[in-house]
Amino acid sequence: MPKRLVYLDNAATTPVRSEVLEAMLPYLGPDAFGNPSSPHRFGRAARAGVEEAKRRIAAALGSGVEPGQVIFTSGGTEADNLAVIGCALAARERGGPFRVAVSAIEHKAVLAAAHAVARLGGEEIILPVNGQGEVSEDALSEALARGVAVVSVMWVNNEIGVVQPVGRLAARCREAGVPFHVDGVQAFGKIPVSLHDIVCTLLTISGHKIGAPKGIGALVVRDRDAVEAIIHGGGQQFGIRPGTENVPGIVGLGTAVELAAREQAAFAARVAALRDELERRLLAVVPDAVINAAHGPRAPHVTSVSIPGTDSEALLMHLDLAGIACSSGSACSTGAVEPSHVLTAMGVPRDLGVAALRFSFGKENTPEDVEALIGALPKIVEKVRALSAVLHR
Repeated sequence: MPKRLVYLDNAATTPVRSEVLEAMLPYLGPDAFGNPSSPHRFGRAARAGVEEAKRRIAAALGSGVEPGQVIFTSGGTEADNLAVIGCALAARERGGPFRVAVSAIEHKAVLAAAHAVARLGGEEIILPVNGQGEVSEDALSEALARGVAVVSVMWVNNEIGVVQPVGRLAARCREAGVPFHVDGVQAFGKIPVSLHDIVCTLLTISGHKIGAPKGIGALVVRDRDAVEAIIHGGGQQFGIRPGTENVPGIVGLGTAVELAAREQAAFAARVAALRDELERRLLAVVPDAVINAAHGPRAPHVTSVSIPGTDSEALLMHLDLAGIACSSGSACSTGAVEPSHVLTAMGVPRDLGVAALRFSFGKENTPEDVEALIGALPKIVEKVRALSAVLHR
């Protein structure tokens, strides 16, 4: 009998949904393949698909969003860069502060964008977090008092699942007259996301986290004056993000967003039960394991677990051999395993940081997946601990 394959890495990417693929196919065929900027019937057919996707995304994000505020990008990384660097450039152009503030546990797309601003002669402020990954609001107040071009805080962290109080943070930025960017890549479809009451200036979403293809995302821009283009070309998308639009990807994103919004509550309840069952049973078979950010507000689809006496790369290798896919809480740097910047910022000790695994659930996961993981894990942990003891004695 073939080995059961278990995919628990949905925070990294998800398979394309059949409904999304079906929606995209006409825009790859002979009738609607045109350039959406062209005035002929082929171009008009493509443009209609783009406009319908904008309408669907705006509707899914709540009554505070207009279709014209949806700017399509190549994915979450580009959208994050456009938000952070674009706001900094716009502020500099106006004679404002060429300074950005981002949390210490942002995705590398945001952190690298902040570093880029510093390399351009600006300044980056890194907002610290507490032991549960929650952003320091006192540090935010200090940054706002100094003056910044933009504040960027992710709604749900991609490694530990912590949920930030973005409504409160957005209100504080608005009071200070500072644009607020929210990376909503891991939030949308997992927790309720509505911009009706959240007064953020910019919001990032990404297609391949919710069943759309890789290579498509969007930045919701609620104030066009707040951001300046970082890619230059034609006048598409109000000049904020020029270039011929990826029509099939955009149509797929519109469908995926609509489905994810519609199914969010049921999805969250189901994966929260799987996540909780995994944590309960994992702690039963590996009693000294540590659930990172266990006492913080967390999204339902992600858990980060540190297993003392191991390293994540060895665990991943053995889990993969057992047919189980997940990811690590560490990054390989110059041949050495190092803790992730997220766990380091939270103050997680290095020995636990290098021993962290991330399990993330998606639409296709079942209780049998948890069963398979728990069945395989004790022997894998025993083997990796024994090997680690030999290597470090």
